[in-house]
Amino acid sequence: MIITSTQDLVRTHYVFADIAEQIADLLSDVTISGEDAADAAALTTALQSVNGDRHLRVRHYPEGVPPEDDEADVRAWLAEMALSQGPGISEVRRLEGNTGLITVGPIILSPEHLGPAAAAAFTLLQGVARLVIDLRDCVGGVPESVALFVSHLLGDEPVHLQDLVARDGSVDTSYTTPSVSPKLPADVPVVVLTSSRTFSGGEELAYDLQSLGRATVIGETTGGGAHPREAFDLTPHLQLHVPMARSVNAVTGTNWEGTGVVPDVACPADEALSRALSRAFGAR
Repeated sequence: MIITSTQDLVRTHYVFADIAEQIADLLSDVTISGEDAADAAALTTALQSVNGDRHLRVRHYPEGVPPEDDEADVRAWLAEMALSQGPGISEVRRLEGNTGLITVGPIILSPEHLGPAAAAAFTLLQGVARLVIDLRDCVGGVPESVALFVSHLLGDEPVHLQDLVARDGSVDTSYTTPSVSPKLPADVPVVVLTSSRTFSGGEELAYDLQSLGRATVIGETTGGGAHPREAFDLTPHLQLHVPMARSVNAVTGTNWEGTGVVPDVACPADEALSRALSRAFGAR
């Protein structure tokens, strides 16, 4: 039953229809043991075996799958997550030399949660001479919230960030929101810190700022997951994540899928902050 359901969902929804058929066929070789963690791992190995799409996977939730369908349940779950791990900004500091630091992650939550936090962060850091955005532990996020965060770093005109192109060719376009405030002045240099753990929405934030020339990226090449996904419950504790679209950056015409965001200055992740602070901001 789990195998058949997974095959049907992949065939119906995966963004690349031709690859979906190949993946669905390979799932026939998976043996289900009835042990949730092992079954999730086996299914994920098969799902990712054709093209390595790290967003295509089965997740095991020991406490029960998170809600996806009922809007009230989803909002309540997100509100609880915001209380337990933060809305997507976990630290705001002023460092020596009037350098601002914003630590983003672990998950950039929806705009209703991220928006007030981002506004507060940029309010606290008004007047800084330079800004560091730490994405080293950011493993995901909502595209609308990524665009909202980027809006604090750009000007008073909408900026086209990316298109999400669905399997049927429909397009969801992402722009900045010029009305957000406060904004970091355009002449304040920005550095973004990355690690191999940085993934998905964290990668989008780094990639957007790098492609626009608004930030220098320092650290490690990121995980390489660019496809937004939706979730489907397989059991009360197993959830299938299926990428439904591909990201197309407005500047590069491509994305970071499979390659990751390549830093302008490569170094071990645990050295990235010191490297950022020891070099002239804006230098490559």
